[in-house]
Amino acid sequence: MHDLIEKTEVLVEALPYIQQFRGAIAVIKFGGSAMEDPILTHKTMRDIVLLEAIGMKPVVVHGGGKAISARLREMNIEPHFINGLRVTCEKTIRVVDDVLHNVTNKQLVEGILKAGGSGASISGKKLLRAKKLFTPDAETGKPLDIGYVGEVIAVDVAPILDALHFNVIPVITPLATDFHGQPYNINADTAACEIAKALGARKLVFLSDVPGILRDPKDENSLISVIRTSEVEGLIAQGVLSGGMLPKIKSCVDSLENGVTEVHMVDGRKAHSLLLEIFTTSGVGTQIVRG
Repeated sequence: MHDLIEKTEVLVEALPYIQQFRGAIAVIKFGGSAMEDPILTHKTMRDIVLLEAIGMKPVVVHGGGKAISARLREMNIEPHFINGLRVTCEKTIRVVDDVLHNVTNKQLVEGILKAGGSGASISGKKLLRAKKLFTPDAETGKPLDIGYVGEVIAVDVAPILDALHFNVIPVITPLATDFHGQPYNINADTAACEIAKALGARKLVFLSDVPGILRDPKDENSLISVIRTSEVEGLIAQGVLSGGMLPKIKSCVDSLENGVTEVHMVDGRKAHSLLLEIFTTSGVGTQIVRG
């Protein structure tokens, strides 16, 4: 009986959040090690189905880097990254396109269906317009050509809104095309940010391999629960935000300054972290807000 009462108390705690977020769009970027674990992936898709069932409008944007790298190695092509971006030659873009659409995306949509939800595969190539991205050389600062890697310049949200109107969960691949139909590889974090901005999403949630933003990277107990955009530059100066976190946090700030209400960074390796972050008072990750 005690366990039943505790479960009821959890539901009661969640009630005001359920009421507050009914009808709200939540863009969820799913990536990292959690995607490699079938059990965690199943639980995450079930949590996303729950969000839809209680009235939210989840939109999934997924990565797939590890699966892409594994396929490339099978083809004797060694993956190569510059500034965190995959160098994408003509063969690589074909592999990226195939793996993201026919393996990763397919598995996630099937996971939603198995959890009793309704999911639809939507190719980023139908939503995202891009131009070629050049990244600066670490030594000279000169722009480097890293192949078919794109920078998003426009988002067509109509297919996403159509799916949400019919209570279908869109599952989107991080690819784009230019005005000539050439596919481009898009960083999944960037794709999620651009889509969230275009939708004016209430929430943008990153499910990845980190618990959030840590004041001390070696101490998970140093998690910062809430960060305001006005604090970001100070945290960068202190070295709290550095390395691979810098482009992500800058994208988050840009999202918040362009229509997104709240950004969350959550450890996707922990079961139900998505629900705990959204529907509990304390949360389990880092929330970033304007101010």
